[in-house]
Amino acid sequence: MSARGGGRAVVVAATPTPNGDLHIGHMAGPYLAGDVYSRYLSADGRDVIYTTCTDDSQTYVTTTARRLGVEPEQLCATSTARIGRTLASMGLSMEGLPPVDDRYRATVLEFFTRLHETGRLRERTVRLPYVQRTGRYLYDGLMTGHCPVCLAGSSGGVCEGCGHPNNADELLGPSSVLDPDSPVTTREATLLVLPMEEYRDRLTSYFAERLGRWRPHAAQLVRELLARPLPEIPVTVPGDRGIAAPFPETPGQILYPWVEAMPAVMYSTWWSAVRRGETPGSVDELWRADSGTRLVYFHGFDNVYHWGLMDLVLLMAHGDRYALPEANISNEFYDLEGEKFSTSRNHLIWSADLLAEVPRDLVRFYLALTAPEFQRTNFSTAALTEVTARRLTEPWNRLARTLDALAPAGPAVPLPTTAVGRERAAGIIERFRLTYELEAFSLGRTAENVTAVVARLAATARDVSEGDDALAVGDLLLQVRALLASAAPLLVDAAAEADAAGVELALDVVQPEKITPFALPRLPQAVRDGARQEEAAA
Repeated sequence: MSARGGGRAVVVAATPTPNGDLHIGHMAGPYLAGDVYSRYLSADGRDVIYTTCTDDSQTYVTTTARRLGVEPEQLCATSTARIGRTLASMGLSMEGLPPVDDRYRATVLEFFTRLHETGRLRERTVRLPYVQRTGRYLYDGLMTGHCPVCLAGSSGGVCEGCGHPNNADELLGPSSVLDPDSPVTTREATLLVLPMEEYRDRLTSYFAERLGRWRPHAAQLVRELLARPLPEIPVTVPGDRGIAAPFPETPGQILYPWVEAMPAVMYSTWWSAVRRGETPGSVDELWRADSGTRLVYFHGFDNVYHWGLMDLVLLMAHGDRYALPEANISNEFYDLEGEKFSTSRNHLIWSADLLAEVPRDLVRFYLALTAPEFQRTNFSTAALTEVTARRLTEPWNRLARTLDALAPAGPAVPLPTTAVGRERAAGIIERFRLTYELEAFSLGRTAENVTAVVARLAATARDVSEGDDALAVGDLLLQVRALLASAAPLLVDAAAEADAAGVELALDVVQPEKITPFALPRLPQAVRDGARQEEAAA
């Protein structure tokens, strides 16, 4: 969305699997990025819904439940509650997580029944990995082996390393996750599929227009996939946990878990709109091509195939019914102390645990600063403490103290500003726009902008404090207001405090000729050794 204005934006973060809470690797990826982008659109006067929905049918729920010795439904319920609390604790601007209920299932079934009725689905007899002893077909997280493209270890469905899909019996050396000692053979099964190759021309045209907005690694994967025959999307599979497929050709099968995502987020968009007091005429109304809605997806590199191609074809298969995404913003993996996050090895930090010890704005800032946008990056608890203090809280609070000293005694009286001051304030906002708009969206550059502007304004404030010039104070305050407004999508608690004090934080405003003095909210410190937050010195 490079052109300001236009229709409503629907911003979608990849649907989380409810087999546990969200760790900081998740948060530094799509969830924080989607929130910052959504908050920017809102501050710029644009209507936006930021949403997601839990992915309850995923096989990873089944395998995690087995490992933990609980029922999958119990795991879904407890994990969904924890994810919801974490999203709220991080300050994400979602309405919440919608229930996966009868309305959800009806939405999913209607989406695929329409494809079935219009002849978009095809019968295919394929050979699937099969465990003879248990009578279980294997797919996705139920199996492990090696990727047929890059030869790295991989689950079924998609390789986490290279991003390529591995449907049916393509995974090399498959074994069962639930029954690792049981031999795996193959057995024929008749599925319903959606042939992606039939949409090649439309895909080629779509990516010719939009791929320039994608990050390089994700764009490379799309080009790789388009350079070879496109896979067929399984719509049904012989599984025992998920939404029952209603089609006569595939009795006893379920809908393939990955295909639920598109109708799922249509449902979560509708649910979010209803929570805001709106009354959409149908669940998919806000996704219709004639609605004026602009879609943006945020997800990890390992979901580029799903969100970038598979889900795109699912929308295209409905003809011109639905809007297509403006852009997909993907991220790489976030490491912890130099190693990949691992739930099984307990090598992780849950987002909720970090937020219980470190003030939210500092967590958001540091995750943004170190976000894995173009390559793998690393989280370090020691660096969080040191970097946030040195680059953010200390110069920020120094600026706040200087502003307090510059405030005239008595009731606040508006101070004049100059054309130069107004130009500089507008320039601050425009520099931030470059990191917020889709063409070059970047959490890291946004965080760098915050530190650069804070450092400059802290130095300027020191110089202004040595004189007695109301114009200089007015210009300084105007630029500080521009900093607050521009940083507000990231530093949500500081922004909320400023907003409550009456500071104008909208980005789409004309810089005023007078400004009423205000206090810059202090930022708290991050404290070492797991201690809880303490306020910065006054």
